[in-house]
Amino acid sequence: MPNTDSLSAPLEIVHTDDLFLVLRKPSGLLAVPGRGEDKQDCLSTRVQQQHPEALVVHRLDMGTSGLVVMARSREAQRALSKAFAERAVHKRYVAVVDGLMAAPADSPDGWGRIDLPIIVDWARRPLRVIDTERGKPSLTRWQIQHHDRQRNTTRLLLEPVTGRSHQLRVHLQAIGHPIVGDALYATPAVAGGAGRLLLHAGLLAFAHPLGGQWMQFESPPPF
Repeated sequence: MPNTDSLSAPLEIVHTDDLFLVLRKPSGLLAVPGRGEDKQDCLSTRVQQQHPEALVVHRLDMGTSGLVVMARSREAQRALSKAFAERAVHKRYVAVVDGLMAAPADSPDGWGRIDLPIIVDWARRPLRVIDTERGKPSLTRWQIQHHDRQRNTTRLLLEPVTGRSHQLRVHLQAIGHPIVGDALYATPAVAGGAGRLLLHAGLLAFAHPLGGQWMQFESPPPF
């Protein structure tokens, strides 16, 4: 599966109003600047070249593509950050994972749950691990979209109820189905199965920070 994202493509703005911007981040681009001069090119910097007032609200991993919201005022940033912290933002991802996953047992709506606590692996940062004693509670909902028996993969919808770093990647690796293209958590064979991490933030929905009306944005996965 080739990487259909382009880091040199023009900035893609999905929505703009007086309070916030919704953008589509390509895979391979940092969401915010990293350490070192070679890690200064990122989504937030590119946005601020056109919209100097834009402020970071949340982020996606570099390998993850999809929807990101940035605020256009301090007040909007506080309101949106509070919505994320209070789990009032609905997020849905698409992923392709290794292996043919079985449907969740005893689930009338077809959604399964991965409820495993996550902690930083301090010896191998930035990696995270499952730790039942010291980890922070972490919950992911998942639903099968379809199987690709020829490639031995499963396409999933994922809904992170909590928002731990690397949560989706760690949870899927923990249940034996790492995301294809994941250089951090998959085996070399699975990591080499795609030219990018096959994880895409495809849906983002929240209450407008001023009017309160429900806003929903969608972006189809590029894989």
